[in-house]
Amino acid sequence: MLSFAEEIFLLAMDDRQGSIKPLPVSALEYAMPGALLIELAFLDRLDVDLKSMQVVNTDPTGNQLLDNVLRQIQSKSEVQPVSYWLSYFAGQAKQIEDQILAQLVAKGILKIEDKKILWVFKTRRYPMIDNREIKEVTARLRDLILSDDIPDPRDAVLVSLVDACRLFDDIFTPEEYERVQPRIKALAKLDLIGQEITKSIREIAQAMALAMMP
Repeated sequence: MLSFAEEIFLLAMDDRQGSIKPLPVSALEYAMPGALLIELAFLDRLDVDLKSMQVVNTDPTGNQLLDNVLRQIQSKSEVQPVSYWLSYFAGQAKQIEDQILAQLVAKGILKIEDKKILWVFKTRRYPMIDNREIKEVTARLRDLILSDDIPDPRDAVLVSLVDACRLFDDIFTPEEYERVQPRIKALAKLDLIGQEITKSIREIAQAMALAMMP
């Protein structure tokens, strides 16, 4: 089973380009840490509520990336809210994305292609070896949102992360998306961390828009 971070990363990939699609400002920088925090909560390592997030189990998960995040949270003497840790780990976004890429390559889902532009400038792409995993995630999300079914807890979380990154534009046609928006918003509200990610991304986008105004 893929982790939240791996599923979001695959949905954000443009397979033809082997790179990340254009996303809202800082969307992936916040979604990746959010996905890791949620994964730790599902593994009963973190307790999360509206005001705080704290470590409740220090046992290693066996995943190097998750264990590193857990150690950093544990090292903080004062309990902090989710918003604090999202911003904190957003500062490590490049390292986190590189580790997620390495995990997907190790699992045989992505491959590395090094090419040269004009025989001089090196560029690296990460095309999918087999798009079976991304098709499965996409089909699962479509089936959930187009139905009235009660979501599996993990799928409800995934909806909030996908919505925060505005990746549903690639899963539904414009007509479908307009019709299912109320359902997406209702499901996204079921996840606290997803709400915090969406809030943070919107605040950054608004701040940048104001900064660019004459």
